[in-house]
Amino acid sequence: MKQQQHALFEAEPDPWRLDDDPIVVADVVFAAGPTGTYTYRVPERLLKSAEPGRRVRAPFGRGNRLVTGYCVEVAARAIDRRRLKDISGVVDDQALLSPAMLRLTRWIAEHYLCEWGQALEAVLPAGVRGKAGTRVATFLEISDQGRAALATEKLPKKQKQALAVLADEARALAPNELASLAGCTLAPIAALRSRHYIRTVHKRVKTGELRKRPTEKPEKLHLNVDQQAALDLIVASIHARRHEVILLHGVTGSGKTEVYIRAIEEAVAFGRTAIVLVPEISLTPQTVARFRTRFPGVAVLHSHQTDAERHWHWEEIAAERVQVVVGPRSAIFAPIPHLGLIVLDEEHESSFKQETTPRYHARDVALRRAADENIPLVLGSATPSLESWHRAREGAYRLVEMPRRVFDRPMPDVVTIDMLSAQQGRPRRSALSAPLTKAMEQALDTGGQVILLLNRRGFATHIQCPSCALVVRCPRCDIALIHHRQQEIALCHYCDYQIPPPTECPECRFAGIAYGGIGTERLEAEVRTRFANYSCLRMDTDAMRGPGAHERALDKFRHGEVQILLGTQMIAKGLDFPNVTLVGVVNADIALHLPDFRASERTFQILSQVAGRTGRGEKGGRVLVQTLNPHHPSIEAAARHDFQGFATVELEGRRALGYPPFGELIRVIVRGEQQPQVESFAEHLVSELTGALSGEAPPWRVLGPALAPIAKLRGEYRYHLQLQGHDGDALRRAVRKVTAAAQPPEGILWAVDVDPTSML
Repeated sequence: MKQQQHALFEAEPDPWRLDDDPIVVADVVFAAGPTGTYTYRVPERLLKSAEPGRRVRAPFGRGNRLVTGYCVEVAARAIDRRRLKDISGVVDDQALLSPAMLRLTRWIAEHYLCEWGQALEAVLPAGVRGKAGTRVATFLEISDQGRAALATEKLPKKQKQALAVLADEARALAPNELASLAGCTLAPIAALRSRHYIRTVHKRVKTGELRKRPTEKPEKLHLNVDQQAALDLIVASIHARRHEVILLHGVTGSGKTEVYIRAIEEAVAFGRTAIVLVPEISLTPQTVARFRTRFPGVAVLHSHQTDAERHWHWEEIAAERVQVVVGPRSAIFAPIPHLGLIVLDEEHESSFKQETTPRYHARDVALRRAADENIPLVLGSATPSLESWHRAREGAYRLVEMPRRVFDRPMPDVVTIDMLSAQQGRPRRSALSAPLTKAMEQALDTGGQVILLLNRRGFATHIQCPSCALVVRCPRCDIALIHHRQQEIALCHYCDYQIPPPTECPECRFAGIAYGGIGTERLEAEVRTRFANYSCLRMDTDAMRGPGAHERALDKFRHGEVQILLGTQMIAKGLDFPNVTLVGVVNADIALHLPDFRASERTFQILSQVAGRTGRGEKGGRVLVQTLNPHHPSIEAAARHDFQGFATVELEGRRALGYPPFGELIRVIVRGEQQPQVESFAEHLVSELTGALSGEAPPWRVLGPALAPIAKLRGEYRYHLQLQGHDGDALRRAVRKVTAAAQPPEGILWAVDVDPTSML
């Protein structure tokens, strides 16, 4: 990333040519196109409106085309005023970004190796930038000529009355509003405008308002000893107004959310606002509903909102009319003037990592924002990330344990079903084993509800010819097409390429082409057939389309309209349904053998999390896990609810290989349509990065290049390489140096992912 500051003239002036008197200049960063920071002169007419955090229009290049950029600093400097360009105008009526947010975006750009403009653009939702939900309206105010005429001229009665009303108003009035107050039609007002006694101004106004939901009667809950101890520690940090990271390690059902709410009540009592981050949009409705029973103003920020809704919530937050902001990762950028507390629930979740530029991790951004604003950060999870767990064990974070469920309810029994023995070499035709089917019958017959987890979408996960062994693949990606029976298509989940489901092999024309593997659609079909007397609902990204889909689905399950809820990992986290007495994991091995050093950790986490959805009520609960690897350490540890045992073993493996948290990691992905060129440029990058690191203190290493696990995606071949070392700043310096000089061949693109969570 280029950090140099540019002045917009051909050559730097000689020192003796600078004017003695300083002038007001603005430093501007552009979201796209030119990189770096550019300096412009602020003309006198814009001195009051040009300020950091507002967008400005500025001429750029020899053609002086107007480009919108972000003003990041305004200062008086001694500089050659004759050769600087003037900013042309200010876009925003008020600053959209606070000084603290400007500092945060600058850090994001430096830490995640992207341009500052890209970070700024990511912070502001499109609805805010485009002022969605507003329109330009005409307003009227009295002119100086009008005031003089009101005192000296004899005007028609209606005109004089309208002019007098305007003179008495401190604000501009809409034409219809003025006519109503003056008791006249629009004709006298038009006459006054034609004589320039009334001046026209244009302002943006909201086209509508969103109703706030009233606060419901709060529940009276008694905290147990573990909850009270955790709350006391968080409250002490809030009262002391000190920054501290508190890792709240509480088993599923231990009452972490109630601790969050009580802590936020303390922050609100100090006139502060809190941010609560959740990993999935599906969790947002439940979390919002819970917080709205305790706080009158709860704002929501997430990608499924319309631009107008997001803009409205953004303005409510900035105006300090809310106490709590809830949402997934982007809610960390909420424009809160007086932030008092940040909470990351399910802090281990990989969905907190952004997979497009800027590739930030909300947990680390929250840590930086909390430190900058000197407030506590609470990280909550039953299965903390190994990075956070290690930092807590080393003393960098405060560790608070909540090892018991509320009301001392027992953790559910977890039983593994060895599918290899059950199948005895026979092809698997049913998604549900006999033990799981029987357990579902028992749970449903006794009035309980069932959750089934299968982290695969579609009906059949692959289409293969039994004659020539051809697998039907996407021509643009190195991925098998997934059969979606509901839409009757074979679909690529990465590029959306689709074809009608083939009835014969495209290669050898064999008519008996087979559809294999089990996805959520197929599981739903089987469940509906076997349990026809019970209502079933599927939750995955195919079924949950449109605004409010998650909320409606969960409401049906909560109110007992649905007895069987099945879906992907979106149902494995954070949901609290006391009547769930059985959880079934249909295939525990899906992520276990992926070429990713976090594969075991993710398997343990998702099994532990989904197991925690049951046993939350008086009926208790149990968990059945179907697996081909019942003796794998992560599956055995999850069955014992043994996080510490799993973490100890897994961390030793990480230490031996230098993976996080024992080392820093940067991944570089090179892609293009011509495989030899992609490979060649990736090898060139390895050579350059190795040279750039040669002056840094060891240990460090550059691994690769190698074909990425998904070797072809959207028509482009992919190679990746890794930089590992103990000094993250040294790795970033090397990447910046190589980035500044590298000139990839035409058609070759590359991306840098700092602290990657996916290695695919």
